[in-house]
Amino acid sequence: MRDSDAVEGDATRVRKIIHIDMDAFYASVEQRDNTELRGKPVAVGGSAERGVVAAASYEARKFGVRSAMPSVTAKRQCPDLIFVKPRFEVYKAISRQIREIFAEHTETIEPLSLDEAYLDVTENLQGIPLARDIALKIREKIKAETGLNASAGISYNKFLAKLASDHRKPNGQFVISPEMGPAFVETLPVGKFHGIGPATGAKMNALGLFTGLDIRNQTLEFMNANFGKSGAYYYWISRGVDERPVRANRIRKSIGAETTFSTDLADLDVLVGELRPLVDKVWRHCETSGSRGRTVTLKIKFADFEIITRSRSVLAPVAGRDELARLASGLLEVEMPLPKRVRLLGVSLSSLQVGDDAEPQLTFGI
Repeated sequence: MRDSDAVEGDATRVRKIIHIDMDAFYASVEQRDNTELRGKPVAVGGSAERGVVAAASYEARKFGVRSAMPSVTAKRQCPDLIFVKPRFEVYKAISRQIREIFAEHTETIEPLSLDEAYLDVTENLQGIPLARDIALKIREKIKAETGLNASAGISYNKFLAKLASDHRKPNGQFVISPEMGPAFVETLPVGKFHGIGPATGAKMNALGLFTGLDIRNQTLEFMNANFGKSGAYYYWISRGVDERPVRANRIRKSIGAETTFSTDLADLDVLVGELRPLVDKVWRHCETSGSRGRTVTLKIKFADFEIITRSRSVLAPVAGRDELARLASGLLEVEMPLPKRVRLLGVSLSSLQVGDDAEPQLTFGI
């Protein structure tokens, strides 16, 4: 990925993109600040029955503990697990330090959350020829200034850069060059593709698609017919092609979660119960990304596939998970009795404030 690969003014020039991902960020901060936690299995999050793991140390991950796992499950898998209450103000302050280090090298920074970001260093502020050297300097300075480890992926597009950052975790980096890209994706299980969740992965497997090569062997028409607007994206990334730019000051418009029921529902208490895991997932993402929102939207899809949405905006950003649950349940209660049975429920939070404009807090589909 040398500058000789890129011709100034040529639209086809090779981009240099780095994906930086902090290693077990929240848990690593807690171990850094409390020597008694070092070398021990640590989970950041609530230990109560309805608690959820926001982050797990690498010692905890050896037992299968991972983020978004219910705390009771995590404790069952790792009886010696130590739960630590999140300190989002501390995590946000460190995240700002890290982004200042990024800004020494490029103005094109796309934060994904408090602990990861894409950087386009095709043009970099220090004139360093190799993207891998920029990544190394960034990681070294993060370690020197924060005491924390970061991993990096370097490639010619965002999809491959993110794959590369996972390849040498923790505290490593990996380059996927243009020559390597298609072959690297070829052997990759579809479940490892960023953007392909369990449901889509299962659908792909049912269609006989298990690896990148399997997708690459399909026509664009086949992918569009089976995966809608995402079909073209899967078609191209299976070929190592991803033209999405790194978007500086990227602002996410909403955070949402939804679930389709195995049988259509009508009872209010049952529906309110189904809202709880959706609210939990939306709120976890708020906490992870440091986002807060002011508008809560309830999505209802009826058995005949008619869809309605109902929203409520509040003056200040939603302050906590319980308030989000109250607002979502209130939107549902106003619609009762429902005219038809319900096939799907969704909850989303919008009018988001991110970073310094938001109070620190944690979209997943079920």
